[in-house]
Amino acid sequence: MTSFKPQESLSEQIAQHLSRQIIHGDLLAGDRIQELRIAGELEVSRGSVREALLILERWHLIDILPRRGAVVKDMSEEHVRSLYEMVDVLFNFVATKAMGRVRDEDLTPFIELIRIMQAQVAARQVDDFYESAFQFIGLATGFAGNSFVEEILGNMQPAIRRSFYLALHISREEMQEALAFFKALIESLLQQDAKAAREVIGEFVDHQRDIVLESIMRARQVEEAWNQRHRRS
Repeated sequence: MTSFKPQESLSEQIAQHLSRQIIHGDLLAGDRIQELRIAGELEVSRGSVREALLILERWHLIDILPRRGAVVKDMSEEHVRSLYEMVDVLFNFVATKAMGRVRDEDLTPFIELIRIMQAQVAARQVDDFYESAFQFIGLATGFAGNSFVEEILGNMQPAIRRSFYLALHISREEMQEALAFFKALIESLLQQDAKAAREVIGEFVDHQRDIVLESIMRARQVEEAWNQRHRRS
């Protein structure tokens, strides 16, 4: 019996469209998202855009501010640290639950996905690898067996995607780092080794958090240097 999956509403489609622009850096931190302009560009009602903005706020991609409206959320140090702190907690929760539920045959889709990801790394297919990584996370989330955790991860995923996309485009080695993480995580599940899973998750979360924070710091240093030169001139 197949489960019924309703199509995305118009507002959800608009939210997905705008989320891709934020994640890929076409819309930058602090940029205003104007309802009227978006409605005109997409030929939709302002009401649908307004609903989409509420979804984006729930996804932690924008802030809706008094008198300013919707602006792309700043990836501040606090934001990044808080995000990865929650990623660590939630991924560990899912891994712990999986230890008591997963069977060897349940891991077959993950092992096949890792083979695909290995080929993507070899071919430097960054965008395909990026999507495969979130396919892996989506499969793993099913082992949580907790609708609240699944909802939280679903709402957090766009913010995680934003940081992960940035990390993959910072360093040529980051795909290999991520692949090593997924392989080690599967190995810990095969061995039913909860301690190893916690260590694997913790090390990868810390590594990627630091990569993203370093990138943000560099970007701000460049911006400050440019502003200083501009003021002098």
